[in-house]
Amino acid sequence: MYCQNMNQTTYKYHVNGMHCQSCVLLTESELREVPYITIVEASLDDLSVSVSGNFGGKNAQEVADDLSGVLSKHGYQLSVEKEEAKSKWSDFKIAAPVALAFIFLFILLQKLGIVNLVNSESLGYATAFVIGIIASLSSCMAVVGGLVLSMSATFAKQGDKVKPQVMFHVGRVGAFFILGGVVGAIGSASAWSEGTAFASSLITFALSLIIGLTMLWMGVNLLGVFHFTKRFQPLMPKFLSRHAVGVTRFNHSLAPLLFGIATFFLPCGFTQSMQIYTLSTGSFLTGGLTMLAFALGTLPVLAAVSFSSLAIHKSSAAGVFFKSAGLIVIAFAVFNIINSLAAIGIIKPVFGF
Repeated sequence: MYCQNMNQTTYKYHVNGMHCQSCVLLTESELREVPYITIVEASLDDLSVSVSGNFGGKNAQEVADDLSGVLSKHGYQLSVEKEEAKSKWSDFKIAAPVALAFIFLFILLQKLGIVNLVNSESLGYATAFVIGIIASLSSCMAVVGGLVLSMSATFAKQGDKVKPQVMFHVGRVGAFFILGGVVGAIGSASAWSEGTAFASSLITFALSLIIGLTMLWMGVNLLGVFHFTKRFQPLMPKFLSRHAVGVTRFNHSLAPLLFGIATFFLPCGFTQSMQIYTLSTGSFLTGGLTMLAFALGTLPVLAAVSFSSLAIHKSSAAGVFFKSAGLIVIAFAVFNIINSLAAIGIIKPVFGF
């Protein structure tokens, strides 16, 4: 799409590689830094971005090539024409057995009582940790890794490569505990913790169902075969998310620490589902420890991403990787939904845990 007004020209492009709301924020944030661009508006609905500015007479394709150079480090590419999304169903030949093996191991450990990952009353720290591991392998966490690399590039030029990364991870883990505790404390002050047991159980059921449905949506989205699901992502208020991304632009010694804290507010569905759960705990300590377990689950992969050029979403095995994770997340979602229904007496227990 092309539009011209006075000295301002507007082009609209398809963004190849955009898959979540974090991608939208990252695309907008990077392109706003381009000197000759005045307005940027990205959309997950049609995977597009509109840019306005004075492009010095360059045509749409030339501008696309220039801006793709800016975004390529994050795995995005601009194209004038929308490319047909290709769903690689063949990836399921490997992804399905991997997911089934993981689910079998999960059920075996649960039955043996070695690890209590799922029950009808609470999510559990072990579950939060496992969800953190899965989240760290997801596409929205890859965006966090890309932002960390962008931020650290400034410090690397000054010869400081390790300290910013350490500060980021310390800030992130610490913030998830403290802010998770705050969310839990807010839950303790809410009306349902002071109401009748029946009202409390109804609200707990509603929150558990929301978590289950959110995870189900994320699992389907990770499969990469139903592209319409991308637009239904639950959203963090945009002004919070934009400020969180904007912290990476600060050229200050405390910027990595602040960005680690700010990741609590980035629009990642996994993080948001865990935040909803911590609200239902009604406890600062339980909420804090739950979010801490989740953050620790994400730590190994995010650390590998930030300290190296590891980028799972760009690898040749990304399709198999995300489909395996998607099937596992769907299984967790189904377990959670069924156990929530059983806990309130709508159905009889199915899995016995």
